[in-house]
Amino acid sequence: MTMHTRNLGTTGPQVSALGLGCMGMSGMYGAADRAESIATIHAALDAGITLLDTGDFYGMGHNELLINEALRTAPAGLRDNAVVSVKFGALRDPDGSWYGFDGRPAAVKNFAAYSLQRLGVDHIDIYRPSRLDPDVPIEETVGAVAELVEKGYVRHIGLSEVGADTIRRAAATAPIADLQIEYALVTRGPEREILPTLRELGIGVTAYGVLSRGLISGHYTADRQFGADDFRAHSPRFQGDNYRRNLALVDALRKIADEKGVTVAQTAIAWVLSRGDDIVPLIGARTRARLTESLGALDITLDQADLDAIEAAVPAEAVAGERYAPAQMAMLDSER
Repeated sequence: MTMHTRNLGTTGPQVSALGLGCMGMSGMYGAADRAESIATIHAALDAGITLLDTGDFYGMGHNELLINEALRTAPAGLRDNAVVSVKFGALRDPDGSWYGFDGRPAAVKNFAAYSLQRLGVDHIDIYRPSRLDPDVPIEETVGAVAELVEKGYVRHIGLSEVGADTIRRAAATAPIADLQIEYALVTRGPEREILPTLRELGIGVTAYGVLSRGLISGHYTADRQFGADDFRAHSPRFQGDNYRRNLALVDALRKIADEKGVTVAQTAIAWVLSRGDDIVPLIGARTRARLTESLGALDITLDQADLDAIEAAVPAEAVAGERYAPAQMAMLDSER
């Protein structure tokens, strides 16, 4: 495995070709093992992964504290290479439920102050609103982050799950490094308008959900049960007939993976890597074993025949079910 680097847009930092999404280490997919989570972050840094992605609302601050501990206990050389990307703005009740987003300038600066403390750092490498606040113009939210950049508390500004018009307005306000958005073999919506807009403006992409919450990892079967505290228990793609139809797509992808002597997950990640050097896939590995498997995607070369076969096996519109439940879909500016 050779770790290459990619630039996050024309104004953003240079990072590893794969990033580590840390959300699953703080719930969302059921219980996680803290010691294994920290060991996985260490292993990722040791393998050359520099980009660590989190959100201040992942476990209500738990994830940032976890990353703090992982970085404090990592060898100095690896710790210094880390580029931490933080999403802010999601509002949660103590019971874990969601009730909106806050993009007001005062709130932005408040969120940043708490993140800096929890992470134990003097600056955040990339800071981004997790969703568009419908009651606050994006210019005001981005402008507040730009003020944090001027003061040295933030290095780069990112966006998350916003559409082309919002991207243009944000980019007219301040330099934008990247957009974080769900993009995978079974999530192709960004190709229609969002990716062309980003490339026109020189903005990079950090792609999450590259395995669609594990759906196209090749590790699930039709009898898999998900606990009530697991996002997938409520995700339309994992329900009833949708789930069975989607696993049929995985079976078709498995035939291609088997012919190449690689895993289904590696094939799906390699496909996202092949979409352009301006795209950095985030892998959501919670264990060292899953991390090792994902890293294997870096050594896979997909030629045009491979790409044609993959897209024939998993056509762009073939997935059954939306990527979020209706209430959450309604919050996505990127889907409007």
